[in-house]
Amino acid sequence: MERVTHDGRATAYRRFDRGGDGPTVCFVHGSGGTKDVWKSQARIADRFPSVAVDLSGHGDSDDVGTPAGRETLDAYADDVVAVAEATDATVLCGNSLGGAVALWIAFERDLALDGLVLAGTGAKLAVAEPLRDALADDFDRAVSLLHEPNRLFHDAPVEYVELSEAAMRACGRAVTERDFLTCHRFDVRDRLGAVDAPALALVGAHDGLTPPAYHEYLAEEIPDGEWSEIPDAAHLAMLERPAAFNEAISAFLGDL
Repeated sequence: MERVTHDGRATAYRRFDRGGDGPTVCFVHGSGGTKDVWKSQARIADRFPSVAVDLSGHGDSDDVGTPAGRETLDAYADDVVAVAEATDATVLCGNSLGGAVALWIAFERDLALDGLVLAGTGAKLAVAEPLRDALADDFDRAVSLLHEPNRLFHDAPVEYVELSEAAMRACGRAVTERDFLTCHRFDVRDRLGAVDAPALALVGAHDGLTPPAYHEYLAEEIPDGEWSEIPDAAHLAMLERPAAFNEAISAFLGDL
């Protein structure tokens, strides 16, 4: 694990590099997650060096005291830019909230990007009221809701679900709620035409949180956008079907 210090805090990241000479990819996790969700993407590092970041308040990174919404989104964007600049990453791959952060950087930060992978995400990320209520009042219930079939996972092994639940509980209610409320307030549908990097919208076929239609929309509205669907997977396709996920992003990165 490595750290970069910026804006008065330290952001942790893990580097995967097995001699690949393709563009370096910075992987950004979703709500209540950590860099560990990208462990299977280390397999592509022989072609594409990669780093996986812990956003502020997650995993091994320092937290920020920002409220949910624009201020938190800005803070998370600063985390990712700091890591990208420290590692020469020119492609951002974000899942869910991480996809929102990647898009926000494309709009609001002066970071040279060769491409975007928007995985299990959308231009608008409204969160259902029952989940928002559970995040406020009954965190165990919120974790259970997210791990019902065809949300985070389609048909993953029980141990994957248990590890995911434990990781979200370790992240804690306050940070996880802040993440989801930041997603709930995110809406950049009117800005997608300004994305000037090639983008791949990548989705699990059974993703009930950010369904395939969200990704079709991204591909239609981003000038150089395309989308692809991963069978037998839901929101965390990078964990549930890592070979198919890696194949899709490797093809996209190879084209870059």
